Amino acid sequence: MAQIVTAVRVRYAPSPTGALHLGGARTALFNYLFARQKSGQFLLRIEDTDRARLKPGSQASIEEGLRWLGMNWDEPPIIQSERKAIYQEAAQSLLESGAAYRCFCTPERLEQMRAEQRARHEPERYDRRCRAIPRHESDARAAAGERFVIRQAMPIDGVTSFHDLVMGTVTFRNDTLDDHVLLKSDGFPTYHLAFAVDDHAMRISHVIRGDGWLPSAPKHLLLFQAFQWLPPAFAHLPLVLGPDRKPLAKRHGAKDVLEYREAGYLPEAVDNFIAFLGWSPGTAQDLFTLDQLVDAFDLTKIQASPAIANLERLDWLNGQFIRRLSPDELAARIAAHMPEVSQDTLKPLVPLVQERLRTLNEAPDMLRFFYEEPVLGKPDQLVPKGRDAAAAASAIRMTMHALSEVSVWTPDTIEPALRGLAERIGWHSRDLFMTLRVAITGRTVTPPLIESISRLERGQVLARLERAARSLESKAA
Repeated sequence: MAQIVTAVRVRYAPSPTGALHLGGARTALFNYLFARQKSGQFLLRIEDTDRARLKPGSQASIEEGLRWLGMNWDEPPIIQSERKAIYQEAAQSLLESGAAYRCFCTPERLEQMRAEQRARHEPERYDRRCRAIPRHESDARAAAGERFVIRQAMPIDGVTSFHDLVMGTVTFRNDTLDDHVLLKSDGFPTYHLAFAVDDHAMRISHVIRGDGWLPSAPKHLLLFQAFQWLPPAFAHLPLVLGPDRKPLAKRHGAKDVLEYREAGYLPEAVDNFIAFLGWSPGTAQDLFTLDQLVDAFDLTKIQASPAIANLERLDWLNGQFIRRLSPDELAARIAAHMPEVSQDTLKPLVPLVQERLRTLNEAPDMLRFFYEEPVLGKPDQLVPKGRDAAAAASAIRMTMHALSEVSVWTPDTIEPALRGLAERIGWHSRDLFMTLRVAITGRTVTPPLIESISRLERGQVLARLERAARSLESKAA
């Protein structure tokens, strides 16, 4: 039976064993969208009880990634490693009620048991040897200092069923459930015990998590039952797969969330992309801001089958969101990737590149020639097919003369001067413009040439053309 609540409270509960990846961010986002749509609360819990797998800096990295994506939590994070005494007290209460028992089996005995089960082609699970130990004997052995874990005493017959908000009705046979460990010998809880204790303490109404946890759901429901607590509602999210139908990973080109930030992606695009991994609004709309996702989100529209991630769609989305930015907004974001230049100087240049950018990281290379002298490439790049170095040098010299005579330095005056020159010397304007592009910018792919020339000082343009002409003349000599 699901918990009857008046307020929606959900949590994202990562383990600090690495960076925030797209699958984890998708889980966090679905929790966040559901909470905001229902005027509820989105909470953060750090599940750091597996001390051997902790990575320094992971928690800070995860929190930074969530903030970058616009997901701010409503209460201070719960840190499980700071709640060891609470879990020990909870485990003790289960011992007292008979819902759990001490297990004194050594690691060697457990490994021998598993090996024998494998040899018999049986499922590997605890054989419940210590479940039959009388309580007074268990207490005496513990008091004598013998090491133990605490296991949950699972029912050995019947079934456990529940309605999952994504997967529908799910049923498990109780005789397939392991008497799993709740409290380890070092006094730290396992995920299962800490999960139940914390979700109850945090008054969590809905547990929205990856479907890798679905096999654990009956254990968790029975644990809530053992504590005599009403459980939350469950929604298990489908796996995120790559195009090869294997779990999405770096081999597919996927990055961690903060790596996408460093690669020049917008948080709006990443949010939009991961929202559609297993969910759809049921409309033709492709682009959603975070606020629009909140309005459109519906748990019932999450698909039960795995989601296939097409990372090319993320590139497309990123370009679309870049084009949606105002020039001031785009200049501010590009400035973060070009710390050596001021945002004010970027503003007039942004319209030249906005329609061409797929990521913010492409902007520095496209715009650098406005701020520093470009490296002049090989002279061959200045020479169109069918021409020689002497002809290219002559064309550049004539361009310098034509530009010197332009009365007002604007695209409307520069373009006809250059097209007229190309016609007079018998060159296709495309060939002349490529020669000038390389001479002025040092690149073969740039923002529109005429607009770029107009935003440089006339003296800068003439000096760069002079340098290119001399390079060609030295080659022709």
